[in-house]
Amino acid sequence: MYEGIVQDLIDELGRLPGIGPKSAQRLAFHILQAEPIDVRRLAELLVEVKERIRFCETCGNVSEAETCRICRDPRRDPAIICVVEEPKDVIAIERTREFRGRYHVLGGAINPMDGVGPDDLRIRALLPRLADGTVREVIIATDPNLEGEATATYLARLLAPMGLTVTRLASGLPVGGDLEYADEVTLGRAFAGRRSLG
Repeated sequence: MYEGIVQDLIDELGRLPGIGPKSAQRLAFHILQAEPIDVRRLAELLVEVKERIRFCETCGNVSEAETCRICRDPRRDPAIICVVEEPKDVIAIERTREFRGRYHVLGGAINPMDGVGPDDLRIRALLPRLADGTVREVIIATDPNLEGEATATYLARLLAPMGLTVTRLASGLPVGGDLEYADEVTLGRAFAGRRSLG
C-alpha cells in the first residue's frame, strides 16, 4: 500500500470496470509520470463528459443532445428496431455497417442474482415506440449469455401478442474458430442456425 492520495488514486481507478489492482496501480503511476497539462486535460474531459453527455430520450443511446444522431437520421429505417443491452453494443453493431434501422438500449439485462428485473430496464420505454404500427420487426441483440437469454425470452413473450416479427441475432461458431474448442451450447446453436449454401 502507498501513502495517502496515491493510494486513494489507485483505489478510485480500481473501482472502474475491468481494472484490477495491478492495472489501477499501473494507471496511477502513468498519471504521476505524465505531464501536468495532459493530466489536466484528462480531468477536464472527465468533468465535461459528465456535464454534457446524456442518454437519448428516444432510444437510450449516449448523446450530447436530447435525441442521438441515429434517432435524428431520416435515412434510418423506422420499421426495424434493434434492442441492445448497452450503448457500447450500438457502436459494435454500427461498425458492421449491416444494420440501417434504429435502436433501443435497455441499460442492462435481466439478472435476478444482482437484483435486476424487467422493471429496472428500459423495457417500458420500448412499448410506446411499437404502438403506432410503424415498427414491423424487433431484433433482439442481447448478449449470448444467461442474462442476455433471459432478457431475450422475456422480450419475445412480451412482444408476441403485438403481431410484430421478433428475431434474435444468430449465434454460433466464430470465424477462425476450431470445432474442437467450441462448447456444446455454441455448437448446438451453430447447428440450429445453419443456412443453405445453394
